[in-house]
Amino acid sequence: MAPFSSLQGIKGVGPKRAAILAEAGIRSIADLYDYFPRRYLDRTRIKKIRSLVDGETVTVVGTVTETRLENGGRGRSRFKAQVGDGSGMLDLTWFRGIHYFSKSIAVGDTVAVHGKVAFFGHRPGMQHPDFDRLDRRGQEGRQEGPGDDELYNTGAIIPIYPTSEVMKQGGLNSAAIRTIVHRAFRDHPPRITEHLGAGMMAAGGLMPIDEAYRQIHFPSSSEELDRARYRMKWSELFFSQLFFALRRTGERHKASARFDHSGRMTASLHERLPFQMTGAQKQAVRELYRDLRSGRQMNRLLQGDVGSGKTLVAQFAMTLAADNGLQSAFMAPTEILAFQHALTMKQSLEPLGLKVALLTGKKAKKARQELLASIGSGEIDIVVGTHAIIEEEVQFHKLGLVVIDEQHRFGVMQRKALQDKADNPHVLLMTATPIPRTLTMGAYGDLDVTVIAEMPPGRTPIKTRLCREEEKETLYKVLRVEIAQGRQAYIVYPLVEESEKIDLKAATESFQQLKSEVFPDLRLGLIHGQLSPVEKESAMEAFRRGELDILVGTTVIEVGVDVPNATVMVIEHAERFGISQLHQLRGRVGRGEHRSSCFLVYSKLAGDAEERLRALESTTDGFRLSEIDLQLRGAGNMLGREQSGAISGLRIADILTDGEIMRSARAAAFELVRTDETLDHPDHARLRDYYWNNFRNRVTLADIG
Repeated sequence: MAPFSSLQGIKGVGPKRAAILAEAGIRSIADLYDYFPRRYLDRTRIKKIRSLVDGETVTVVGTVTETRLENGGRGRSRFKAQVGDGSGMLDLTWFRGIHYFSKSIAVGDTVAVHGKVAFFGHRPGMQHPDFDRLDRRGQEGRQEGPGDDELYNTGAIIPIYPTSEVMKQGGLNSAAIRTIVHRAFRDHPPRITEHLGAGMMAAGGLMPIDEAYRQIHFPSSSEELDRARYRMKWSELFFSQLFFALRRTGERHKASARFDHSGRMTASLHERLPFQMTGAQKQAVRELYRDLRSGRQMNRLLQGDVGSGKTLVAQFAMTLAADNGLQSAFMAPTEILAFQHALTMKQSLEPLGLKVALLTGKKAKKARQELLASIGSGEIDIVVGTHAIIEEEVQFHKLGLVVIDEQHRFGVMQRKALQDKADNPHVLLMTATPIPRTLTMGAYGDLDVTVIAEMPPGRTPIKTRLCREEEKETLYKVLRVEIAQGRQAYIVYPLVEESEKIDLKAATESFQQLKSEVFPDLRLGLIHGQLSPVEKESAMEAFRRGELDILVGTTVIEVGVDVPNATVMVIEHAERFGISQLHQLRGRVGRGEHRSSCFLVYSKLAGDAEERLRALESTTDGFRLSEIDLQLRGAGNMLGREQSGAISGLRIADILTDGEIMRSARAAAFELVRTDETLDHPDHARLRDYYWNNFRNRVTLADIG
């Protein structure tokens, strides 16, 4: 795109406005053209309030005449507003996000609301409608130049641009941005060269790029707008998938150790299993073995729900490595989880003749030096540890396999440091946080993905219930009934980094109260992150042996704890946890033959906390929960260093809702690379240059996963 000139070349954009726009990433006119509207107001489809019909979904534009906060009882407040358009009045109600809406909507605002109409008596209303503020008490939409607003503010389809708080404070609302974009197109029309070939354009039914830019900002009809948005989304997803296609081609040529032998230890592991593996576990092992025997570096993501048996699959891979004279490194995010994994692997693998060692940051100096020497000499077959494994002084004799558990809990550079411990080791990433299919394609498009979608037999469904703080007396009675029947329970308190000392104090004080006042006749234990590894394991072992009735703790028990006799999970202040963490904690029960329950105790529900808790109450399907979590939080930048917010490079596509576009773009990208691995064909010159200049640098860390 040619116009990389300064924004100050646009009438009405001085140094102050240019600085505000730069903070939003708009530093040139080209950036401005790529600042896409977040939604549109189609004035051809706006209905008058007097003509609304019960049950229809419509857009209404009117002026706010009244706002009020109401207490609906049982702690359920709501925010209400009335909108009038001269033909009637419309009631608006929000039960969630009350603080946000009460601050965002004021009497005198002109708003567009979109939602489903429901009549109460003779009065129409909408619950939780989408809304856009078009004017704030007559200020936002005022003209900034002779006739400018009139040219495009009264068109059939009005673009609504995203605005930050800094923008709003500087007078840059959606109407002002529309003015700036209009002047840019008028005075500095974009000169855009089509970078996709004619064949690809025809096959995909794609609108030319220059026309797509114009329709995105100045739609002539809803049909043309749909075509323009499809083109922009397809292009974004195509180039992100092109990176993965090119990288996978490179991986085919990257040699790694070939695991030729499936020998005595691998066979013994299977023979010694005290249970039958699930079909999904067997298939996962077959897929890993195929990779490890290929002579090419394995890069595989193993995902499965809580308790699906991913660790067992990883053990088969590590045993195969040992059968081939190679070491394995297994990195876990917390000390207690590393300790649990090391204990499990010692019990199952050392009888086969393998040597398993635990490496954490709290090992005594002499013992640490002895362990490092054993790792360096090759005496240790499997090293299990925390991020201490990636420290520079840790050197392996012959590292062949890297396993990273709960990989999303590590930073990108931490994962890279472990992979750098050897020359092209095989890499297995594991996550107990299921990932929606389109997110997997978008974030791990070059990895082979194995999904364990089957749970081991004998697992019982977990009943999840929301419980208000004032209902805890009843909850404690449930605990007593379960314990009287010989079962055990967890009570978990939040531990948030920003308030760790306060949270830890609250958890320990609550433990003392539970022990002395609520359950003085029962056996209680306490576990948290400030205990030494020995103290933590002592508490866990006592709970496993049935010497404790209730284990009180923080989120150190989130993963890796397996006590089949535990049937009740109580999560205090559940509104402070995310969906993934709640699902992980809930997975600590329901691991045996007895009916299990999870109680989500809350004191106050605000923002999206109610949606999170209701989601947990409605399903135990981790993949469905991950989709809800994705909708609430955003996908995360899994192609770079950041791990929250929007995926790198995607300005307009939505990987959760644009799955069909993703599949089409992915197929085209992989087919292109299949026929031209290096994009050297003359017909692909423009495409290659566009990719190199605009996309390649955004995904330089994608190979880490």
